[in-house]
Amino acid sequence: MSEPNEMPNHEPVRDERGLLRAFVDDGRPLLILTALALLVSGAFAVFLAVRREFLPHDVAFLGMTAADLCAIAECRVVGFMFHDRVAFGGTLIAVAILYVWLALFPLRERLAWAWWTFAVSGLLGFGSFLAYLSYGYLDDWHGTATLVLLPIFVGGLVLTRPLATVASTGWLSSDRARSAAKIVRAGRWLLLGTGAGITLAGLVILYLGSTEVFVAEDLGFMGVTRAMLDAANPRLVPLIAHDRAGFGGGLATVGALLLMCAWYARPSRGFHHAVIAAGATGFGCAIGTHFVEGYVNPAHLAPALAGAGLFVLSAICLTRRS
Repeated sequence: MSEPNEMPNHEPVRDERGLLRAFVDDGRPLLILTALALLVSGAFAVFLAVRREFLPHDVAFLGMTAADLCAIAECRVVGFMFHDRVAFGGTLIAVAILYVWLALFPLRERLAWAWWTFAVSGLLGFGSFLAYLSYGYLDDWHGTATLVLLPIFVGGLVLTRPLATVASTGWLSSDRARSAAKIVRAGRWLLLGTGAGITLAGLVILYLGSTEVFVAEDLGFMGVTRAMLDAANPRLVPLIAHDRAGFGGGLATVGALLLMCAWYARPSRGFHHAVIAAGATGFGCAIGTHFVEGYVNPAHLAPALAGAGLFVLSAICLTRRS
């Protein structure tokens, strides 16, 4: 027998996992890694647009640099392309912010809806990659990044599936929501409407990128016709279509994330911070770049400004205390 004051001798539990298995853990680190990769990609897209630079494979495909292309339409074609790229970068950053919150909070709490939110948004985001097959330009960097990132994301989904076992009804349909202050419920419905509008806008832009590419306001801003663009460089429209489809897919993914989070997520400081940061980044890039480039057609900007207004109202209402 041990002495009364002697502590029992317990052997420490040995962790026999390999380094890789310890890193991936329950799968959430892989989903966070996906988010960080999207964050870096989005920031890099914005950085290059600010520097007025094309990627090397864009230059190789076009046979022209951004400076060369500035000779067309007083550089407005270049400005139009960079406005798409800044907006696309903003959507990637917004997705990354919401993914980090989902992994750190609701998925950590084993909530099944969080896993399905990852799955649905990932299917939409990675699935929109197939739209690139319709216009004949698939850049090497984008393809390589997708091939590297997709297995990481899918691995995260597979490993976290057994974790997500707690079913829950949507917060908006719960007793807690019905007992919450009216302004808080209104804010959540406004956020739901914002998500629906963003999803629809993204799908429309994704469709345009795969078909017509431009709306009338786009050509009016550039001061060209599609025939003029084709005459200047027959590879120019496919490259622009690639950018448009990418932005549309990213925008639709942000909308889907907001829709599901707005319906299911419980009010919390972390949730509100994530939504506000994602919305400010997404709308800030999408709207701000129009003013930087001088593309301020009221009819073109109206849907984005309306969506931003709806989002700001929802954020104000959501952060009011009951």
